[in-house]
Amino acid sequence: MIAESKKRPALPLKPGVLPLIIGINDFLNEHGVQGYIVGGFIRDTILGRDTADIDIAISADALKVTPELATTLGCKHVPLDEANRVSRVIVKGAARDKAQWQIDFSTITDSIEHDLKQRDFTIDAMAVRLDSITEGITDTGLVDPFKGLADIRHRVIRAVSDDVFQSDALRLLRGVRLAAELGFSIDRHTEALVRQHCRLIASVAGERVREELLKLLAIPKTGHLILYLDDLELIAVLVPELAQARGVDQPREHQWDVFNHSIKAVDAVDFVLRHESWEYADKGILDCVPWSAELERHFNSKVSSGSSRRLLLKLAALLHDIAKPQTKTIDDQGRTRFFGHAREGAKTTVDILERLRFSTREIKLVAGIVRHHLRPVQICQDELPSRRAIYRYFRDTGEAAIDALFFSLADHLATRGSNLNITNWRQHAALIEHVLTQHDKQESITAPPKIISGYDIMNTFNLAPGHKIGELLEAVREAQASADITTRDEALSYVKNLLIGEKSGSRDGKQA
Repeated sequence: MIAESKKRPALPLKPGVLPLIIGINDFLNEHGVQGYIVGGFIRDTILGRDTADIDIAISADALKVTPELATTLGCKHVPLDEANRVSRVIVKGAARDKAQWQIDFSTITDSIEHDLKQRDFTIDAMAVRLDSITEGITDTGLVDPFKGLADIRHRVIRAVSDDVFQSDALRLLRGVRLAAELGFSIDRHTEALVRQHCRLIASVAGERVREELLKLLAIPKTGHLILYLDDLELIAVLVPELAQARGVDQPREHQWDVFNHSIKAVDAVDFVLRHESWEYADKGILDCVPWSAELERHFNSKVSSGSSRRLLLKLAALLHDIAKPQTKTIDDQGRTRFFGHAREGAKTTVDILERLRFSTREIKLVAGIVRHHLRPVQICQDELPSRRAIYRYFRDTGEAAIDALFFSLADHLATRGSNLNITNWRQHAALIEHVLTQHDKQESITAPPKIISGYDIMNTFNLAPGHKIGELLEAVREAQASADITTRDEALSYVKNLLIGEKSGSRDGKQA
């Protein structure tokens, strides 16, 4: 560690960063400015973790100094915070438009010790003078007023002061996320502070909470992390609708109440998507579940800034039964029902995600999964679904189609838990594979080639433009996807029968 040697750098820097730091220090020295590396870069260097972000505090106005610095280094300059005088320099990597280093410069208003006192946790409240770095980071030049180095050694997250969360309530989530990412624990006094100030998280801008929430969802064993957030009383403030599900009993096939089932479903998603283990899974349980490189790309694909389909599917898992508390009924036979919970849950999901400032596309995808999370098993009764049923499924679920299929498997696991019936599981997996196979084999299921147009229908049957033309075209596409028709003449004949059937009271063109 740092204190073990003063003759050589105990902590060598990542290749490429040392010349950059020396160049920055030379520039600052020429302008009579003292600079310090602060925060996470020191922590991650000590822990041997890769990072592309560097924070530097300087004894001058960062917004005035960094434009010239960026020009000297041939980098891009971005002003970040005018009120607090913070700016960013982006050093491009070899790949075009890809940042190799992102350096944030902050302005020291008093002293470096005073600056560190304003930070959140001791492990991030350390600084190293730039002019002390010649080959790497040593104890010479290390400023550590809150014993952050000792806390790193003891793997502890500890607040710098009792008012850190009042200064910035997002730190309530950041502390939990840091502990999970680093494999640290939060000390008891800091935990008590989190519980004391948990309600402050409601005052944080939704955009900032969204960003931290996505980082939390990316951490392995997310279910345990959510339970920890609940223990710290943060879930009830962040998503009060979810907290209402605690203790809501379900039918006997469910091993957990609604709240714990929802959390188990989050981890089950990662299992089904081949990211984590499942504590109730027998060896080989995934052998019957379809998977491919294409599906992996699908779930890893970016949806919006910081989000992927996999992360949003985990978010949908957390929220999929959000409306069960208010839709719960018990029938005359004593059976518990949740009629309409998927539809109502989608509405509630939209409200929650809008509150947290998720993008329109993110909201549409997550709400779509929640709205249709029962559809995969509903399209199959006693036999595999027909081509027509599969067409309707993809038509109705849209962008959420494949995601909802795999969520239904996760939902199955999170329902049964240790009571999983392997025969039923294999049947469910076979259903998903059948739907995917049909979809892959016949792209025409979701986008059949156009064999007639609205003009054809209007001209042939002397109909006026309107929504009726769209309904007839959709009926043709559905019949086409089901292989009932393949040619233009068959399509026109089909439309003719539909119109005749409507006049005679029949709604099926083949019955007319």
